[in-house]
Amino acid sequence: MSNSQERNMEQSSKQTKEESSSGNNDHNNIVSKDDDCITIITETTTINNPTDPCPRLPIEIHKVCLPPHTTFLQKLKHRLFEIFFPDDPLSIFRNHTLYGKLVVGVQYVFPLFHWVPTYNFKLFGSDLISGITIASLAIPQGINYASLANLPPKIGLYSSFVPPLLYSLFGSSRHLAVGPTSSVSLVMGIMLSQMVSFINEPDLHLKLAFTSTFFAGLFQASLGLFRLGFIVDFLSKATLTGFMAGVSIVVSLQQLKGLLGMTHFTNKMQIIPVLSSVFRHRQEWSAEISIMGFSFLVLLLTAKKISLKKPKLFWISAAAPLTSVIVSTLLVFLLKSKFEDAPKIGQLPKGVNPPSAKMLYFHHGPHLSLAIETGIVTGILSLTEGIAVGRTFASKQNYHVDGNKEMIAIGLMNIIGSCCSCFVTTGTFSRSAVNYNAGAKTAFSNIVMAFAVLVTLLFLMPLFYYTPNVTLAAIIVAAVIGLIDYNTVINLWKLDKLDFLACWCSFLGVLFISVQIGLAIAVGVSVFKIILHVTRPNTVVLGNIPGTQIYQNLNRYQNAIQVSSFLILSIESPIFFANSTYLQERILRWVREEEERIKNKREERLKCVILDMTAVTAIDSSGIDVISELREKLEKKALQFVLVNPVGSAMESLQCSKVLDLFQLNGLYLTVEEAVADISSSWEHSIP
Repeated sequence: MSNSQERNMEQSSKQTKEESSSGNNDHNNIVSKDDDCITIITETTTINNPTDPCPRLPIEIHKVCLPPHTTFLQKLKHRLFEIFFPDDPLSIFRNHTLYGKLVVGVQYVFPLFHWVPTYNFKLFGSDLISGITIASLAIPQGINYASLANLPPKIGLYSSFVPPLLYSLFGSSRHLAVGPTSSVSLVMGIMLSQMVSFINEPDLHLKLAFTSTFFAGLFQASLGLFRLGFIVDFLSKATLTGFMAGVSIVVSLQQLKGLLGMTHFTNKMQIIPVLSSVFRHRQEWSAEISIMGFSFLVLLLTAKKISLKKPKLFWISAAAPLTSVIVSTLLVFLLKSKFEDAPKIGQLPKGVNPPSAKMLYFHHGPHLSLAIETGIVTGILSLTEGIAVGRTFASKQNYHVDGNKEMIAIGLMNIIGSCCSCFVTTGTFSRSAVNYNAGAKTAFSNIVMAFAVLVTLLFLMPLFYYTPNVTLAAIIVAAVIGLIDYNTVINLWKLDKLDFLACWCSFLGVLFISVQIGLAIAVGVSVFKIILHVTRPNTVVLGNIPGTQIYQNLNRYQNAIQVSSFLILSIESPIFFANSTYLQERILRWVREEEERIKNKREERLKCVILDMTAVTAIDSSGIDVISELREKLEKKALQFVLVNPVGSAMESLQCSKVLDLFQLNGLYLTVEEAVADISSSWEHSIP
């Protein structure tokens, strides 16, 4: 430091002392209060911190202001807008003429009109190739996933025809490929089969599948229409990871019936009854069928691994299921004598989707309750997967996918689909990844896929007569194995043990109890985690980082120094009825522990407790009572209680309750640094 700077600091310090000692020799504070500010304007002071060897420049004490005055209706309007319209969807209509607003409105409802006006042959060529590519994957997947839901194979193909056409009209993603998914299909099959046997009551099972699809779509569209998509967020990634892993294992074990060529098999879904059934009927195992099934399974997994390692070879994984179906069908046809007893798909009727509105089941009773429950569960799962996949590929191409619009699009797709012989559909990751890698540019690729499926429905259905069920079982196992995310589970253990617990509760619940119970347990653990964070918020002791005006957590920053005679605390959550008692007890415990530490180390006694409220975004009446009670209890201990930077609604609530009147003089500051400086200076001036 130069001599001139030292002289300037000495003069400034001397001037401050002279100003402070003038008049009545008391610390000069001017306290004022108006509609906008609680003001404590203090003469320029310096920090007298013996632990900090660096001299400090004088610090000015700033005003602590109230937020602008707003009426109750204004607050309510703002709050509701932030809850339901955080993305401000009406902003697209601003600065447009009446005709322009009409055009924008049509484009908002039907995103198809965004890209149709600029569509050209180059885009058409890319979409044509990607559409045909995903159709080769959609046809065997449609048949397989229908069997997962215990539905006729033709329903899977119907669900790969109408829903993609609807999504291309209402959906906003350019790369999302629509159709049945393994996860939703197997959950529907498991839930419906717990009450209705698809073997003994196939018609009732089909009716409930369509009804569940209707309620899934109604639930999805309602969430999007009323901007309630945040409800889906209660299914955390940890919960879904464990849930999907458990369901994948359950479904894979169910496919042992097809892979081993068994005829007798349990209808239960839990792991113990399934394994028991497999080994109890091991005399039914067929060597020929098993060899074929596991050979195709190895082929499919190898193709998937090659495509994952080299994305440019995506077509290998995409073509593998259809290739397996063709090859296995030819083998069974050519070797009829050896595979005479092998279960086959059989005759599939030609034709497009028949109407199914009259098959919707609305009769009051347990079956309707089952359909509603299945619809809500499958609706949430399909929404979560569809929106996540759509946003993933949108981020890669730097365009926006509106979550609420996607909910409406997927919901309408399922509502209309339930009346056209379709079951629950959404955007699938495997199909969308192939669509993206194949070079899709717009949603027209879904239209191409739908017409390819239409050709199959009209002309190619008889070709599936000899397709063996063992191949479908191998395709299903290869698909669901990819739903087990080992890396995420490992990361959960490293990052958050409660999330890891939620994951395992979901996983074990699905394996040993049921899908619904496993999901409910996992959601319960996730909600418990939220409650735990809310009711037991984090409180930390702050210390000064030498040479700066920064105060940080003493445990995180080893070089931070606790200021003598001060206990500086920070609360990292709102203060309200659920945590107010805990916070009061915890703060008083901090005070006791600090007093004991000072006594043991024979340091200067504790004089002031500073509460940093920067992270306290809100405070209710219970929290206000705690602040008042804390001040009274600390005063009885001869301790000064100071609030720092109460923000937003917390500041307004404190002002309305008149609690701030108790903190007028040396009790309310904008920063911790200013509080320490001003209070330390006042102690110096109070010494005779």
